[in-house]
Amino acid sequence: MEVDFSVYGPAFLNTFQYWYVILPAVILGYVVGAIPGFSAANTIIVLLPATLAMGPEIGMIFMVALYASSRMGAGIPAILVNIPGTAGAAATPLDGYPMSQQGKGPQALAISFTSSCIGGLLTSIVVLFVIQYVVMAVYVLHSVEMIVVMLFGISLIGTIAAKEKLKGLIAGFFGLMIGAIGADHVYATPRGTFGFLELYDKIPLIPALVGLFAISEAFILIERGSIMTKEGQQVMRDAKWSEVFEGVRATFKRIWHVLWTSIIGLVIGVVPGAGAAIAAFVAYQQSQTYSKTPELYGTGHIEGLIAPESANNGVTAGTLVPLLVIGIPGGATAAIMLVVLTYHGVTVGPDLFIDKPNFAYGAFAAMAVTYIIMIFTIFPLARYMSRVTMVPTMYIIPLIISFTLVGSFVPRAYLFDMYLAIAFGVIGYIARKTGYHVAAILIGVILGPLLEQYFVRALKISQGDIMVIFSSNLGNALWVGLLISLLIPIWKEWQKKRSAQKTALEKGEEAERGGTTE
Repeated sequence: MEVDFSVYGPAFLNTFQYWYVILPAVILGYVVGAIPGFSAANTIIVLLPATLAMGPEIGMIFMVALYASSRMGAGIPAILVNIPGTAGAAATPLDGYPMSQQGKGPQALAISFTSSCIGGLLTSIVVLFVIQYVVMAVYVLHSVEMIVVMLFGISLIGTIAAKEKLKGLIAGFFGLMIGAIGADHVYATPRGTFGFLELYDKIPLIPALVGLFAISEAFILIERGSIMTKEGQQVMRDAKWSEVFEGVRATFKRIWHVLWTSIIGLVIGVVPGAGAAIAAFVAYQQSQTYSKTPELYGTGHIEGLIAPESANNGVTAGTLVPLLVIGIPGGATAAIMLVVLTYHGVTVGPDLFIDKPNFAYGAFAAMAVTYIIMIFTIFPLARYMSRVTMVPTMYIIPLIISFTLVGSFVPRAYLFDMYLAIAFGVIGYIARKTGYHVAAILIGVILGPLLEQYFVRALKISQGDIMVIFSSNLGNALWVGLLISLLIPIWKEWQKKRSAQKTALEKGEEAERGGTTE
């Protein structure tokens, strides 16, 4: 597929003319993303009659703007109150929420928004220039390669477990066990459903997400009395606009970190079914592995917040690639976009870039323009929304539980999912009180079923040959990369201990020399 660079200018100029469509879509996307359980897919379904009434070009621009902004909006509650709006923001609270507890909510939101905008804008533009190469990931990354990609994300359990290895691994394997609940991928035999029909289609993600993070956090806040520490409250009271600009500056100082983690999101986003959650976890794991200060992750580290936010926004441009180039939707939102395009008689595929280049390239231009418009919302949102952390818990806890329970109900409209969210809230509360990391549990719940799905698919294709996982050159290269990623923390720890022993030895020798002199 050849790229026609001459259409890029007109595509961008044409998209800017529809700013009156993009702006309300962006505002709606923030709201939708910030409410747990709601998503761009749900919203587009609700607004489907209005979307179908629009022309195909305006409808596509509206859906793209809503999709991109909801992705960024999901990070707001994740940072402020430890409630990821979607699975794609599940890694954001690991460092975003500790920053809020320290009274650095404005900086955290500014870092999140800036890295999201840069990551989304960068990948949107990159796709325009290398789309013929990016689309190759659809054909190259098969089940074997995706198994290794899943293991990159799951290996984050081991990273989390570094502080308390046994508890971290127990939490991770517990999450994998929960993820195995439901009908198996071969014979559709129910496993661990306890007779509940609602669990046949595996554990629903949103109730697990909001229960482990939001409801359990609400229980903890009842005991603690405040989201922030006393020192954090004083810092927030003294916060000014300078804190917001400090967050923006901190992000630009780490621009290289934003760039390479957003590219991870782009590549994973191109693969249908992979999703933002995988991209966020993989980016976080890789960020910590190659960091000079890995011990700071999980304590409110800036790079730990940048990595998942830039990666999950990098996914947005990647999701459109298989949709428009080969007609395969990369996720739920893309699938609904395909329905709308089909209704309007738009045939997706390589011919779309030849017959209607303004429309095809315009979708990516619309995403880039959306992120440009979102840049101007960074400062007021970061400055004032962070004040949510100052609200007394007697008011905020009922709101958290109410919103999360409604959010649990929305995706499937089952009352059972609300009870399930409460059950996961109790599990999360017990885990927090006993020192088990809820993020490790959630990683298992999200990535476990996907790993099993790709593994079973690979075995079926190879007729049961387990060595199929080493049958791909790219897969083998990824295996080597995974092995290196796992060995690097061990090597760093060994170096650290060796350096400490050397320092202690030198101090001992100096003390001996001092004693001899005397």
